[in-house]
Amino acid sequence: MSLFKHASEIVQARINHFLDNAEDPSETLDLSYEKMMSNLQDTKRHLADVATEKLSLEHQMADAKKAADQADADARTALQANREDLAKAELTQKQAALAKLQSLQEAHDKIAAQVDKLTEFETKLQDRIESFRTQKEVMKGELAASQAEIQAENSLSGLGKGMNDAGEAMQRVQDRLGQSQSKAEAMEALMDSGAIDDPLDHRSKTDKEMAQLREQSGVDDDLARLKAEMAKSQPAKDSGS
Repeated sequence: MSLFKHASEIVQARINHFLDNAEDPSETLDLSYEKMMSNLQDTKRHLADVATEKLSLEHQMADAKKAADQADADARTALQANREDLAKAELTQKQAALAKLQSLQEAHDKIAAQVDKLTEFETKLQDRIESFRTQKEVMKGELAASQAEIQAENSLSGLGKGMNDAGEAMQRVQDRLGQSQSKAEAMEALMDSGAIDDPLDHRSKTDKEMAQLREQSGVDDDLARLKAEMAKSQPAKDSGS
């Protein structure tokens, strides 16, 4: 197993593990993108291997053609020296070189077709990955906005419940305040009537009754004074008219 293949299998295992256990949609999208990038890297490595093999065949083809040309030149030289036997030997080497060149050419054509196919696939894969990356970011943005909206709605829902609770608490306070005011008024009326004693008033019952008599007497005196004054002013008014 090659080092690159081993590393690829480790990445693939990690991706599959996270995809199986991922609960966050954003994380799932990121992991899918990571998997596509891993596939792209595998394609690039395979393309590099095939392109290297193609280049090696081209070097071998060049060597075979060079050997064929050299054998042809040597055959000519042998014939010029009246060495037909050497010329035949060189031409035999030339044919072997040409046969090798043809075999290399066939292999090269197949490799070249693979290179073209892998190059086209790599381009399409890159375009697809770029398109996916754009859609991924858009979807993550929409997902974030949706989650924010849900949180806002939950907050508003919680706020509404809180306001309802606050309103109920305020109503309870107002009810208690009304009860306290009613109780205070009742207590005041009872103290005024003498039904209960004012804890701040340390006078005896006799003193309290005398104070009430004096207060009533003062009121009666003021009333009598007002009547007398009004009676005095009435005749003067009538005589003037």
